[in-house]
Amino acid sequence: MDIKIDKHTALVFDLDDTLYNELEFLKSAYWEICFNLKPKDVYTLFNFVFSLYRNGENPFLYLSETFCVPIEQLLNTYRTHTPKIKPFPGVLNVIKEVKKKNGKLGIITDGRIITQSNKLKSLGIWEDIDCCIISESIGSEKPNLKNFKLVEEDLKLNTYYYFGDNFKKDFIAPLVLGWHTVGVMDNGMNIHPNSCDFQLNVPEYLIRSFEEVSII
Repeated sequence: MDIKIDKHTALVFDLDDTLYNELEFLKSAYWEICFNLKPKDVYTLFNFVFSLYRNGENPFLYLSETFCVPIEQLLNTYRTHTPKIKPFPGVLNVIKEVKKKNGKLGIITDGRIITQSNKLKSLGIWEDIDCCIISESIGSEKPNLKNFKLVEEDLKLNTYYYFGDNFKKDFIAPLVLGWHTVGVMDNGMNIHPNSCDFQLNVPEYLIRSFEEVSII
């Protein structure tokens, strides 16, 4: 798809499973926790812990009971560690081209401030973002209109595009506000694989990869 960008246009993104696979964050966090608990046999512990997650069990409960560590301590590492994650192919190029044409970039994401901020920094795009709305910082989550209106109030532009992956909540508010909407299809690794509901809030465009996006 072609998107015409000028100084009056903003591309605004969801974060998890839109700009990268959230499963990679989860793996990164589990690895950090396992390395802290059992550095000499981290591979074995990590593989077992990840298998617990894949089987729908609670890895934190297992680790807490096995290593006599408070669950809250494990969760703190999960939430605050510096993740080893990479953006989807094409993401960095889209961002570069938008900045080159003097467009603006935004993030609207649900989650904790430190967790989501660390993700953006690890993806290498933190410095490029002109407006970042994280649910914890404003006390409301998508699909609340407030999260999107704050972007409008901050950037004061004419045209907005919102990219998201969760068809149940990502596009409700931007469709109400008259934004263009772009659905990023599940590549088979999304944390919430059933998040695409084609009966609700259908985005204007669908892409399988950011490599399909041309900034003109």
